[in-house]
Amino acid sequence: MRAMVLETPATPLVMRERPVPTPGANEILVEIAACGVCRTDLHVVDGELPHPKLPIVPGHEIVGRVAAIGVNVSGFELCQRVGVPWLGHTCGVCPYCRSGRENLCDEPLFTGYTRDGGYATYTIADAAFCFPLPDGGDDADTAPLLCAGLIGWRSYRMAGEGDSLGLYGFGAAAHIIVQVVVWEGRRVHAFTRSGDRDAQQFARSLGAVWAGGSDEMPPEPLDAAILFAPVGALVPAALKAVRKGGRVVCAGIHMSDIPSFSYRLLWEERQVVSVANLTRQDAQEFFAIVPEAGIKTTVVRYPLEQANDALADLRSGRLKGAAVLIP
Repeated sequence: MRAMVLETPATPLVMRERPVPTPGANEILVEIAACGVCRTDLHVVDGELPHPKLPIVPGHEIVGRVAAIGVNVSGFELCQRVGVPWLGHTCGVCPYCRSGRENLCDEPLFTGYTRDGGYATYTIADAAFCFPLPDGGDDADTAPLLCAGLIGWRSYRMAGEGDSLGLYGFGAAAHIIVQVVVWEGRRVHAFTRSGDRDAQQFARSLGAVWAGGSDEMPPEPLDAAILFAPVGALVPAALKAVRKGGRVVCAGIHMSDIPSFSYRLLWEERQVVSVANLTRQDAQEFFAIVPEAGIKTTVVRYPLEQANDALADLRSGRLKGAAVLIP
């Protein structure tokens, strides 16, 4: 098998030939058809997330087919289309797992971070954390749903029931969840890098009622805001934009430091909350919504060997929608 491997943080990935692995108990071998390139992958590759398993194959928005099945696995068949997400395993016994909060598990494994992921032609996955996918869909179009879609969905639910929502950073996650928000009849205000007219036009084309720079104020107070951009300075900006009782949801796994700000911005029962990982329940809810809302992803496809180019384009903000690697 071929794999793009991170051997040392903050260095380019290298192509390696490896033996095709054999699934152990409770595992399946997945032949990868497409793997999305997520901003979390950037945080792993750039050394911003601590203690990755090295060497590591990044990637956690995996779509493929079951190529082999380990013992004690039920509910999967050979050649079945499946998705493999960021949350790759939980202990099942800690207080978080036992209270329906497996996203906060004390001893988790994460695909593409602490276990090998999808920048490869094959990967091993815990069958209990894989999702059956319907046949017939486009693999590259589906891949971003496995994280950008799921984290967008969890963040959106945490944002509450308000009618006016702000999305800071209009990348892979925002371009998916905006379609859900519009489908539910709510108003979306999209915040992009200052002067990024292409991203603003893209947001409007997907139903945003307003799009502008992240240094601008929206035309109306927001009921909630979701920060997909990993920029701590956007927290006080978003607090300024939300109304009394509003909520600011920080959706990323990594963010630059939040600068000090006046208590006045937080007062009047405004809230700042974070989203950590996802649960399998999130996936069940979101994938039921996808066909109802008619969600369509916008993707840029790269051959597997161009993974470093895809990461560079994501890092620089050159992408519209999501990058996807095709083995």
